[in-house]
Amino acid sequence: MTTNHYDVVIVGAGLAGLSSAAYLSSKGKKVLVLERGQLGGRAVTLKIKGFNFNFGAHAIYARDSSVLRTFEKELGLNIDWQDFNPTKAKYDIGDDLTAVPSNVQGLFQTKLLKGIDKVLFTFEILKTMLKVEKGHPHMSIQKWMEKKQVSEDVQDMMLTLASSNFFTREPEKIPSDVFFTYYSRLFTTNKPVSYIGGGWQALINEFVRVIEANQGTIMLKTKVEKALVENDRVVGVVTPEGEFTADEFVCCIPPKELVKVFAETRLEHAVAQHAEYEPTVVMVYDIGLKERIDVPFSYIYDKQNNIFITDISYYDRTCVPEGGQLLQATAYMRQADVGNKEAAEIRKQEIENLYDKHFPGWREKLVVPRVSARAVVQEIKWTMNQKPMPTFFPDYRNLFFAGDWCEGQGQLSELSFSSAWQVSNLILEKDK
Repeated sequence: MTTNHYDVVIVGAGLAGLSSAAYLSSKGKKVLVLERGQLGGRAVTLKIKGFNFNFGAHAIYARDSSVLRTFEKELGLNIDWQDFNPTKAKYDIGDDLTAVPSNVQGLFQTKLLKGIDKVLFTFEILKTMLKVEKGHPHMSIQKWMEKKQVSEDVQDMMLTLASSNFFTREPEKIPSDVFFTYYSRLFTTNKPVSYIGGGWQALINEFVRVIEANQGTIMLKTKVEKALVENDRVVGVVTPEGEFTADEFVCCIPPKELVKVFAETRLEHAVAQHAEYEPTVVMVYDIGLKERIDVPFSYIYDKQNNIFITDISYYDRTCVPEGGQLLQATAYMRQADVGNKEAAEIRKQEIENLYDKHFPGWREKLVVPRVSARAVVQEIKWTMNQKPMPTFFPDYRNLFFAGDWCEGQGQLSELSFSSAWQVSNLILEKDK
């Protein structure tokens, strides 16, 4: 058994772990990253027959105010931004297509609302943009709309927007303050959605480049079996390769894994109370085509069935062989249907029906399909009865937590970046 001491040990090499490791090492910290699997966590890119399949779309929301943009500037990351075109985003409303109101222009073009309802909805969005309406952490968006006596059509529009951006079939359960904070950013940004050229792998490579340039260490296939806790401090972690001690520890693995790491320590109960939650689960059905099927949109959302298709290759040409096309369909899953083979098969058929409707001839051009029947797009689902994990416990000041299950800004990957940014700066402030 070997013992090595570091300034900071980071457990987990997902987006949160890699971004915090890159930032802390760039500030002179001696950093060690321990990862039991592969780099990137759930944010990985898989190459099959010339197509780069991402585990989840490599989309960054409101990138001009994103924490990833801050990391990009601070660390000199080389990111090939591919910005989403809102005019090519459509809702499938049965026998017609209409604009997605993801910005002010879309609000005025959409057919989902008419007359006074469009004015009322625009007014609600305006209040959000001006931060007049902030919602309440103890009131769901459904309860908020009922209290405000919002009309049914406007309610439907707000819940549709929430569903398509929070990856949930239960948007009515989202806390109203989370809802309004999110849309305040989305409607005031100049870059509502952006993709990363080269997918998640390109971003992961950049973080690794910075870590290695600053003498940071990354150990893969190294599972942290338990933490060593003395009084109010974590003093080390145990792996099959040896014990590693540090001044500070950042845990970037889900709470359900943390429970095992902190079993039989003073921290076990504190961690366990954050481990009972339901993740946001979707079915992802990607198809790689040998030839493009040209359509007048790059994003289509089937409002009735809660399924959307994104033409990933429209924004990122590096993910396909020459002349090819990569389409990604995402279908929201009900919690009761997760793990149900019959329900999964029905959902798969619904996705294929949507492909048939909007991309005719795809079956003849199909090179490779990839189906993830149970893809976790966010570790914790934002509902009234599920609260995110704090980034630290006040009684344990050398232990921090980061990831998309933690408190932070935005949704999805932005939660990983924002929580990583917060804990990194908390650690650096100790030197002042």
